[in-house]
Amino acid sequence: MKGKSSDFVVDRIDLGDGYSISRLIHGGWQFSSGHPLTQAGQDDPIDVLEASAELGVTTFDCADIYTGVEEIFGRFIKRWASSSNETQIQIHSKFVPDWSDLPIVDRSYVRRIVERSLSRLGLERLDLVQYYWWRTEVPGFEDTAGWLDELKEEGKIGHVGVTNLDVSRIRRLNAVGFVPIINQVQYSLLDRRPERSLALHCEGSQTRMLGFGALAGGFLTDRWVGESEPVEFQNRSLIKYRLIIDEFGGWEAYQALLQTMAEIAENHGVEISSVALRWVLDQSQVAGVICGATRLGQMERNVSAFSFSISKSEREALRAHLELAPGPLGEVFGLERNRDGPHGRIMRYDLNRD
Repeated sequence: MKGKSSDFVVDRIDLGDGYSISRLIHGGWQFSSGHPLTQAGQDDPIDVLEASAELGVTTFDCADIYTGVEEIFGRFIKRWASSSNETQIQIHSKFVPDWSDLPIVDRSYVRRIVERSLSRLGLERLDLVQYYWWRTEVPGFEDTAGWLDELKEEGKIGHVGVTNLDVSRIRRLNAVGFVPIINQVQYSLLDRRPERSLALHCEGSQTRMLGFGALAGGFLTDRWVGESEPVEFQNRSLIKYRLIIDEFGGWEAYQALLQTMAEIAENHGVEISSVALRWVLDQSQVAGVICGATRLGQMERNVSAFSFSISKSEREALRAHLELAPGPLGEVFGLERNRDGPHGRIMRYDLNRD
């Protein structure tokens, strides 16, 4: 295996008020019952999560809308608490009221969903809740942020952030005194929408970015070097990020980028996934990167992103590909927010049912 994890440590960052997270975060979407499309195997998720924590990836990201994942994380938290390991772990979840529920969201609705997350996880407090509101033309967007802040004051939430919000929406929240600690957004070599106005906004505010999709659902890994376009997909991630490849310029442009990434990986004795993660970690205002793993050994390879630096010439080689890319265009989550477009049509908008 390339890149031995014992040679380095996983970086940490303080997000404010002494709240420290690992800069590589273990994401939970891949454990969701709605994610796989085939019977491709996974290792026991509790073992996989425990292995990440032992590597120094101590921050874990789940969501109220990832079916079954908060319960999985709850079992992991219970096992970790009963072990002899004294390393503290951090648990992040989300609050994403259903598209159809937005008109009825009130203070009690917010409390119910957050307390349900706490119950599933077996916790008294969530370290971070990340908030998203599907339709900002529906009243309640700003009020709901305030109700989450009330739960923070009660001690049920440690910090409140947002996810998939562009600058105009964040400014609406700022105008009523709500400043999210982070904004979780899709960010990769294939999708640089955050580096436009969002990065500039974060530079002048107290909000940092957490990037997801840095590996583009697995497309930015050794697995796809020199491969033909897939006809069938094993999971929803591959469907989602295949559309991003189209926006980037198509399969040929993607393969050219992947070849350059492979050369950089070879220079440093790591895998392509580490190059993909390292690049996002190095971008302005990025506090950390969320990366899923469902098999033992995957996260051990990923933490090699902390074992090297991308040189100036290597950055220029990557940039040459990026400058040729016609897209993705627009602000963060703009393509996905359009329910009539190809990105929006694959989204699921009502996953918060009991």
